[in-house]
Amino acid sequence: MTAPLDPAAVVSDFVDRVAPYDPAPDPQPVAMLGVRTALGEATFALSDHVVRALCRAIEAYRDPDDRGTCTGCGGRRLDDNLHCRDCGRLHGILGEVIADHARRVAAEAASAAKGAAEAERRR
Repeated sequence: MTAPLDPAAVVSDFVDRVAPYDPAPDPQPVAMLGVRTALGEATFALSDHVVRALCRAIEAYRDPDDRGTCTGCGGRRLDDNLHCRDCGRLHGILGEVIADHARRVAAEAASAAKGAAEAERRR
């Protein structure tokens, strides 16, 4: 289980890490950011530099559970094995190997059934 996060503390730490690198510190903030959670609330005065850094950080974020989109149904719920939880399709190398094997087995079964039907007709 992951430790709970305090969003206000995370924002405060972010501002503290980014603000010292502001090339033109302006005493007037360009934005106010309020954070209210069950843990409390806080308001942050943000410079243009911090706002831009925050926007870049948010844009760059990728969820660790994002494994792409299912090519079968378009769903975004692929598990660690690239198995779509919505339609059941397997992706990646494992999915490709299983799909190829299934095609071969189906072709062999169809060929065997056709051969059996021809043998039955000859009797």
